Amino acid sequence: MEPKSTVESCGATRVQVVAGAGIAAFSLAPGERLSRQLGRLGMVETAQDADLILTDACLYGNSVLTALAEARSGTVLMDNHRLVAGVKLPSDARIGEPAPASAMTGATLAGRYDKKLRKRTDPMVMRPAYAAEGEQALFDASYKGVTDFVTKHVWPAPALVVTRWCAARGITPNQVTWASFILVLVTFWLFWIGAFGPGLVAAYAMTFLDTVDGKLARVTLTSSKFGDWLDHGIDLIHPPFWWWAWVVGCAAVGMPLADGGLALGAILAGYILQRAEEGLFIARFGIEMHIWRPFDSFFRKITARRNPNMVILTLATLAGAPREGLIAVAIWTVICLVVHLVRIGQAFGAARRGPLTSWLAE
Repeated sequence: MEPKSTVESCGATRVQVVAGAGIAAFSLAPGERLSRQLGRLGMVETAQDADLILTDACLYGNSVLTALAEARSGTVLMDNHRLVAGVKLPSDARIGEPAPASAMTGATLAGRYDKKLRKRTDPMVMRPAYAAEGEQALFDASYKGVTDFVTKHVWPAPALVVTRWCAARGITPNQVTWASFILVLVTFWLFWIGAFGPGLVAAYAMTFLDTVDGKLARVTLTSSKFGDWLDHGIDLIHPPFWWWAWVVGCAAVGMPLADGGLALGAILAGYILQRAEEGLFIARFGIEMHIWRPFDSFFRKITARRNPNMVILTLATLAGAPREGLIAVAIWTVICLVVHLVRIGQAFGAARRGPLTSWLAE
């Protein structure tokens, strides 16, 4: 197996990549995948004077590669088949051979807590036997651990199928995001005229694509600052407009809310204040509110955000009571606002005994 090389860069971790019998995943050749990943981590491929040796037959988590680069010389990384997947030079270990007893797993080397994706899992060092195995692992690794129950439990299986389909056809994450934005506008219009059933279908399609774009960006290593800004900007801004359109739609179909302004005001104020609560928690305690204790992670599944609110509105619409559905969303929003306020107060008390840490990191 011959190593591949590119131009070296002074100061960057230099990596010698050994070409192996890797498996293409999400239509991305193993060598290209690892090259993109190294580039995003500020590492450079080289044919000589390397700091690390890796095989492109394996799939790696970012935290593993970073930890290996910072490890002591001679550290050996093993894959899921207990073969040598990477080494920190100098070392006598050889890529692809059985790992010595001192070799480290990804979890031992980098830990199991992924702060960015808010979950606890073994970081990936995987030599997949076939494409579907590798794609499933990459997709699972791209998923946030703490999110709403629709995103976490309903969308994963179909999102994997669509993500694979998009990758095979060269569809970019930003194209998916723009499609979701169009659905934001379609949903707004359908809610506005009182077409709640079709509007909810469009809304769920939008939230589904909102899941796909991020996963597609991560598994194909094509994320960008603009794409991240666009995706998060749409997510942050559109929900209040949907709830406003719902109030107007209720009046359009002869079911006006007697206190529509009050209900809408409670939803909008609650939405803004909950975002403020989350920002305060991060600023004061250095961690996200929803990863502090197990209760907070559970409550994130059902807290008054877009997807849980849509489930309430869907059930109400199926019962022929869209007006009452919006009132229920308003009540649930206020309840969630109070729950988060109580948790902030409890966090201030806990902080007197020392810094707050996430239960996922324990």
